[in-house]
Amino acid sequence: MTEETKHLLDCVGLYCPAPVMNTRTEIDGLAPGALLEVVADDAAAWEDIPRWARRAGHSVIKSWKDGDEFHFLIQKKE
Repeated sequence: MTEETKHLLDCVGLYCPAPVMNTRTEIDGLAPGALLEVVADDAAAWEDIPRWARRAGHSVIKSWKDGDEFHFLIQKKE
């Protein structure tokens, strides 16, 4: 988890559509502007999570790969 991240969602071991659904549920409970880091290892998440975030109006601040894991830093819309 990065220093600026306030919330971490671990979706390692979950497969489509669970990472996207869990991300939506988690971000719905956060305050506007909050940061959420999502970690997943399902290859589909690399495209699915950013696509969902943009459609929902959230900002993907950063995404990166670390070994077999995909990380997404998402800022909830204001």
